[in-house]
Amino acid sequence: MNVYDFDDTIYDGESTLHLFFFYLKKRPTLLKYMPKVLKAFMRYKKGLVSIDEMLTEYAPMIESMVHEVVDPINDPKEFWDKHIKNIKPFYREIQQEDDLIITASPEFTIKEICNRLGIKNFLCTTYNDKTGKIERICLKQNKVKAFFECYPDCEIENFYTDSPENDKPLMDIAKHAFIVDGDKIIQVK
Repeated sequence: MNVYDFDDTIYDGESTLHLFFFYLKKRPTLLKYMPKVLKAFMRYKKGLVSIDEMLTEYAPMIESMVHEVVDPINDPKEFWDKHIKNIKPFYREIQQEDDLIITASPEFTIKEICNRLGIKNFLCTTYNDKTGKIERICLKQNKVKAFFECYPDCEIENFYTDSPENDKPLMDIAKHAFIVDGDKIIQVK
């Protein structure tokens, strides 16, 4: 099985940050979250955000924003109509039927793009629609935990990521690992 991180790997950019700006245009009141969102993003890109910090510092803000603004049916369609162009061409060239996308991005957006790309397998950050609470943060070692829970009999042949800082746990269990830097793919394992 080939496994891919999503943001800055097969998607050119950070889809969650793009999603925040998508909602900011619809709801300018979200501007109050801008400093915290940008700080969290910078810390995440450096591999400095722990799962505990995500749960205590950022999950309540994310849950509040989701509750305030998200239409989980229509918003993903509108978002991907504008952002599907950000899927990197290399992915279409090597895509296989059993690929798995594993990402910290929210399931309600990833499900839509995976459907459009014909990707059947994906693991993401998930929310409970009834409680509005985050159920799983698919980040760092939680990606490995989610992988083994959902695919206990599978092995990662090739793993692709832009972030060895955040995805080292998945790189460690993959037979081969690749760093994606823009359009360059570099094998590191």
